[in-house]
Order: sequence, then C-alpha cells, then structure tokens
Amino acid sequence: MVKRSDDTTGFVVLPKRWLVERTFAWLMRSRRLARDYEARTDTAEAMIWWSMTMVMSRRLARRRC
Repeated sequence: MVKRSDDTTGFVVLPKRWLVERTFAWLMRSRRLARDYEARTDTAEAMIWWSMTMVMSRRLARRRC
C-alpha cells in the first residue's frame, strides 16, 4: 500500500500503484469476476487463476517468434 503525502496538491503518480490497478483491470475483463458471485473462497480463487491464465495465454499467442 502506498500512502499519499498530505502536503502535496494536485495529481501525483503514486509508485507501483498503477501496476496493481492495471492487473485489476485485466481481471475485471472477465465477466464472472466483475461481480462477487462466488460463495466459497476457493472457487473465487480458481476464477482468478483462470482469468490470469487466459490473459497470459493470449499474450503468448500474440507474440511472433
């Protein structure tokens, strides 16, 4: 977690925060993860693994060797 300084004004980019926000955006592209429908935490974790597997497999398939 990155805390914002109280003495700064205006927009300031917080370090490493964009990495987390970008990853959450990739996960939210999966419709099932857009809402919390899962009753069990292991099922929700499996959906996150599935979603990140899809993201990474698309990236690998897109690369040309």
